[in-house]
Amino acid sequence: MLRAAGQTLRYARSWKQGSAPALHEVEVDRDGLRLPATLATPSVHRGDLPGWIILGGITRMGRFHPQLVRFAHALAASGTAVLVPEIPEWRDLRLAPAVTLPTVRAAVQALDARPEVRHGRYGLVGFSFGAPQAVIASGRAEVGDRIASVLSFGGYCDLERTLRCQLTGLHEWRGVTHRIDPDPYGRWVLASNYLTAVPGYEDAGDVATALRTLALASTDKRIPAWDASHDALKGEMRAGLPASRRELFDLFAQLAGVPLSGCERSEVMALELAGACRRIEPLLDPVPQLARARVPVHLFHGRGDRLVPYTESLRLRAELPAATHASVTVTGLFAHSADHTPAAITDRLRETWVFFRGLQRALGSVR
Repeated sequence: MLRAAGQTLRYARSWKQGSAPALHEVEVDRDGLRLPATLATPSVHRGDLPGWIILGGITRMGRFHPQLVRFAHALAASGTAVLVPEIPEWRDLRLAPAVTLPTVRAAVQALDARPEVRHGRYGLVGFSFGAPQAVIASGRAEVGDRIASVLSFGGYCDLERTLRCQLTGLHEWRGVTHRIDPDPYGRWVLASNYLTAVPGYEDAGDVATALRTLALASTDKRIPAWDASHDALKGEMRAGLPASRRELFDLFAQLAGVPLSGCERSEVMALELAGACRRIEPLLDPVPQLARARVPVHLFHGRGDRLVPYTESLRLRAELPAATHASVTVTGLFAHSADHTPAAITDRLRETWVFFRGLQRALGSVR
């Protein structure tokens, strides 16, 4: 416990003040495909280091996403070796869950080859889209005995409920419905991948392409998808579509500040998109895969997350096998990929303590 507390304090200090770990640009071999990766280690250390693998989300920044880099550096500063492999499919905004397992396997092999790493079972971290995929991968026989625990940040569990929230702003937990103003980035990415797989929209490739253009603009410019600066591009994309397609485009790409209608068409689209995803790529639906999870799972979620509602981590915990040790930490200290500081000092202290305890449990699970 004291060791884990010390690790957590070093992590927290680095997260707050920054750190300069030793960075090594390496490669991992994913089924014969050589992919770049970053290995971060403490600038000074003695003996071998516990190993961690980090999977990011769907973003053009890939392993160089600022929050991902900051987390990896802080984790390395806690006294660990942290490997962040590039996943080119995810960097291209493709929802490709099937590459998770070979990526994790390649990362395990890469850590095994490092002399400064303690060879044994490693920690696995997933952010956003990578979060449920990390949990799923940990239950697969090919790598399961090499994973000590999983940390999940901002992941989803129920495909339909997540899509419903992205299209209507509504999410629910234990019979209580909540409303948020959802980040449109998620629905842009998902529709750009799977809209044409929805029955009746097979010829809507022009809408899917327009939504991909919006998603690329958001991640390339590092401007939140909800920002009004994207409205000019929305207008340009909309004007280039046939009149018959514009209502469909509007379902996904309203102007900034325009409330979601929550109309029946949005509800139906959420169900149909989820069905298309499940039919084409079953791994996009985590629930059927969770029964295999065996290692401890530590779930973290920002209460103010606008991309994936925090209720999805609560639901993921509920769907894990009863025998699987799992914890959930819902915090006001961050949203999906950005910090958030509560206004009141008492709230900041309480949220910091809750997050500290959750992180201490997680870091102590890999030795």
